[in-house]
Amino acid sequence: MAIPLKSQKDIKKLSLANKIVAKTLNYLEKEVRPGMSLLEINAMGEDFVLSQGATPAFKGLYGFPAGVCTSVNEVIIHGIPTEYKIKEGDILGLDIGSKIDGWYGDAAITMGVGEITKEDKELISCSKDALYHAIDYIKAGMRFKELSFELENFIYSRGFVPLRSFCGHGIGRKPHEEPEIPNYLEGNNPKQGPKIKNGMVFCLEPMICQRESEAKILDDKWSVVSSDRLRGSHYEHCVAIINNKAEILSVE
Repeated sequence: MAIPLKSQKDIKKLSLANKIVAKTLNYLEKEVRPGMSLLEINAMGEDFVLSQGATPAFKGLYGFPAGVCTSVNEVIIHGIPTEYKIKEGDILGLDIGSKIDGWYGDAAITMGVGEITKEDKELISCSKDALYHAIDYIKAGMRFKELSFELENFIYSRGFVPLRSFCGHGIGRKPHEEPEIPNYLEGNNPKQGPKIKNGMVFCLEPMICQRESEAKILDDKWSVVSSDRLRGSHYEHCVAIINNKAEILSVE
């Protein structure tokens, strides 16, 4: 497995792309209201990315039809924007990519629409807290499998389970590079596989299910749910390994 190492100059370029994603997510989180359609929200996100001098990286990527993944309630990731109008009590995942000067940015949040239940707040908190816990846990020299194992243990400690078959990933001049970073340990030994090194840049994205972790893709060929169709949540940051620890690039 060849995991690319980025120079300081490369990381600056990646930081710019990711800062635009962060600004877009913050903008949408403030502006989204009950009654808006997913298509409206997507258009707002695409326009904002363009206003920052970048292009919406997901539009057309692998055939995806929009710039923003809009994942409602039981859809955990890769929701396609439609005419559906979000309503009070929904939970909405927003996953956005940008491309500027040949470099990619990628991050995601899950937000409540108006007032949401205590259970949904806990579901969202699990994905967000797992993400920040993992970022704090990272040190150069540890193995990616150790990171996956730590994410899995954290998610289980909150009473939830990680979505299977989807994962975090490297990022750079391609939206998806090596390595793949599951939110669970593959195999039995976390002390195997490639090590985290200074100069690596990758996206961590805990995807949380309530009971069943098996992923199902809906008839639209994109939307991913768990096999029990219960609500899920998703958070994502892009990080760079600098001075032996992870620094978040996808922040304003």
